[in-house]
Amino acid sequence: MALDPVPVVKTEMLVRKPAEDVFEAFVNPEITTKFWFTKSSGRLEPGKKVKWEWEMYGVSGEILVKEIMPNKRILIQYADDGTEVEWVFTPRTGNETFVTITHSGFTGKDEDIVNYAIDSMGGYTMVLCGVKAFLEHNILLNLVADKAPDAHVRR
Repeated sequence: MALDPVPVVKTEMLVRKPAEDVFEAFVNPEITTKFWFTKSSGRLEPGKKVKWEWEMYGVSGEILVKEIMPNKRILIQYADDGTEVEWVFTPRTGNETFVTITHSGFTGKDEDIVNYAIDSMGGYTMVLCGVKAFLEHNILLNLVADKAPDAHVRR
């Protein structure tokens, strides 16, 4: 039995900051490293390949920035599996932004697709919680590092 349709992951969160601030948090690695990955090869810009690292786990991933609409939308593609992730930033008031993250394009065996989609949903939900806590309250929750503390690379 083939999955029909293939799952699409969608997670959303209201962040009580202007769209410009929330957008900047995702394109500027100096900010993003506070709540998601630990290292990046650079700022997100259209057509640019960027490497993200999670040093505590000893893993990294390359992405291609497919599209940037300042303060409105980011579209990337993961190099390893071809899936796409889209961020949409919808202003609600001068100080509120509704962020929608959609991850799509999963391929492979049905069981692998379902597991990847579930993991993606959890991961992007944590990312939204982390950016919300950081931007609204200047709190570093360490969500990504604390999700799997026993998986940290021994140094």
